[in-house]
Amino acid sequence: MIDMLIIALLTLSAAVNGHQSDAQYRLSSIGNVIDISEEPWTSKYGAQNDLGYTGPLSFSHLPYTRCLEDASKPFDIGLIGFPFDTTTSYRPGARFGPAAIRHGSRRQSSRGYTLTWGNSPYGLGALMLDCGDVPLSAYDNAKAIDQMEVAYSTLLERPVKGGISPSYKSRTASLAKDGKEHPRIITLGGDHTIVLPILRSLHKVYGPVSVIHFDAHLDTWAPRGTTAQEEITHGSFFAIAARENLMTNTSIHAGIRCQMEGAGDIEHDDTVGFQVISTDDIDDYGITRVVQKIRERIGNSPVYLSLDIDVVDPGLAPATGTPEAGGWTTREVKRIIRGLAGLNFVGADIVEVAPAYDHADITGIAAADIVHDFLNMLQLDEPPKPHVGPFRKEDLL
Repeated sequence: MIDMLIIALLTLSAAVNGHQSDAQYRLSSIGNVIDISEEPWTSKYGAQNDLGYTGPLSFSHLPYTRCLEDASKPFDIGLIGFPFDTTTSYRPGARFGPAAIRHGSRRQSSRGYTLTWGNSPYGLGALMLDCGDVPLSAYDNAKAIDQMEVAYSTLLERPVKGGISPSYKSRTASLAKDGKEHPRIITLGGDHTIVLPILRSLHKVYGPVSVIHFDAHLDTWAPRGTTAQEEITHGSFFAIAARENLMTNTSIHAGIRCQMEGAGDIEHDDTVGFQVISTDDIDDYGITRVVQKIRERIGNSPVYLSLDIDVVDPGLAPATGTPEAGGWTTREVKRIIRGLAGLNFVGADIVEVAPAYDHADITGIAAADIVHDFLNMLQLDEPPKPHVGPFRKEDLL
């Protein structure tokens, strides 16, 4: 009688869902345990492993959990998608960015060792988890921004796993106001406004933080509009964050090259708390000096890294909402990120990937590779040493 009742309930659940469901799968297997080791596939070929181009869509084939509704799996570094693009000023479409970045990561896996870093991020001790996407309102910006803050705060307050190997190192307890270790989150955007609710969440745990901002644009323009919500755009969110005292006055831009109204924009930017490294500075001063100036500016403060994919030249990353010609190469951006390892990072994001404007997934692939760099950057005490190969120390530039 009980078995019949269970079967009836499962059948009803499947009918309500209206499509193939776990309930239907469970229904077929009730009372019938199958030894798959004796089946043709397993006995001949073994496990059903995912290939680079198969399997569920998680970042680099990491374990995937809807973390907001499942707190049973603690993590040290989590990835979360913020599919939001309704405060853009030009081309929309970044709500599809999280999916595009994950798709771009499909060739990545636990085989993550690179000559660039001299290690694999998956061997540095942190437990990493893809936490899925936050179901954001596409119709109410105020609600969506609140949803992002609540979601980020929820994950930020979760207990950490504490590593999966002896190489794991606590990195946030000494920075947090409560003296506790907090997980670090890499956010996949989404337009750049997502950083405002993130900074609000971080402020609750760390107080004001410094920001390293890779972008073609300042994003510190004075808020404009006839309503409070209209003030918040992907070009004004840093000014609002400064108004709310969410940041220190030791933040820095990298890769700026946009057209402006005049020098007054730079003067206002300074009041928001930023110094500017322009795109051309990499030619005039070199990558080593660029890295040095960023590190000097940030010092020992808690720091958040936000990277707009339009910092990369649109010839190499065309899928973005406000492209600007003359940007850095993907390699140059990756090289600068390598030089930032060891700073007191409390989180990072990559934003403004809008795959509708992409060609052959090159922007999604570039963004995914940069996230791979973030995973290394967050776990190292210092930048990796240059690759040696046939070179000698005196050969370094």
